[in-house]
Amino acid sequence: MKFGGASVAKTESFLKIAELIIEKSKLHKKIVVVVSAMGNTTDQLLELALQVHPNPPSREQDMLVSVGERISISLLAMALSLKQKEAVSFTGSQSGIITCEHHSDAKIVDVRPHRLLPVLNKGHVAIVAGFQGVSRTGEITTLGRGGSDTTAVALAVALDAPKVEFYKDVPGIFTDDPKKNPNALPLKEMTYLEAIQIAEKGGKVLHQRSIELAMKNGVQLSVLSFQNPSIGGTLVGPSAQRNRENSYEVETCSRS
Repeated sequence: MKFGGASVAKTESFLKIAELIIEKSKLHKKIVVVVSAMGNTTDQLLELALQVHPNPPSREQDMLVSVGERISISLLAMALSLKQKEAVSFTGSQSGIITCEHHSDAKIVDVRPHRLLPVLNKGHVAIVAGFQGVSRTGEITTLGRGGSDTTAVALAVALDAPKVEFYKDVPGIFTDDPKKNPNALPLKEMTYLEAIQIAEKGGKVLHQRSIELAMKNGVQLSVLSFQNPSIGGTLVGPSAQRNRENSYEVETCSRS
């Protein structure tokens, strides 16, 4: 389950998310939740950096902006605790998200979710900070645009989960932006390539990096409404669960 910034814009949103997770846990014993920073927190942190330094060192900027997701994961764990559901929060590095060394636009080169497994095996919820990881040299990194979506897919691949559910402020993917075009039609199913084409044209429901990673590894993507997850929704990718042979593909890391 992946919740973006719009889903956690307010503190009361965490209680609603907790309820959704608890309902989902009645069907699935093992759930990993990836969370973005609250609302405009990342933008606010970037503005804060610019108030101190007109061109912040990339390493220190990553250290700063990674705080946003840490706030979200801890608040969600607290919300679940209030509702008597055991959960443990993890930063990107604690979750085993290994990246290249490119600050602010790092690519995921490996996933080692060893610390998540004992939590999942106990039936507890693992909450992971999206958008961030740790480089092979031990530095905190951020993944740039689409980072949290990519985190969710990468973890699904590494944990052999068949699906990632994205909870958005729209009830699925449409033929056009429903906020701008009232005649836009919802799409129930689509292929990875169709979803990539929409992302290339500027569609922001799913980020292209996450779709490409899902396509490489056969992970099913489901886009649902945060407010009404039982209504509508769009399914991206294969309808059947994938069958891998103990291997998976991650992102290609290269410097232009």
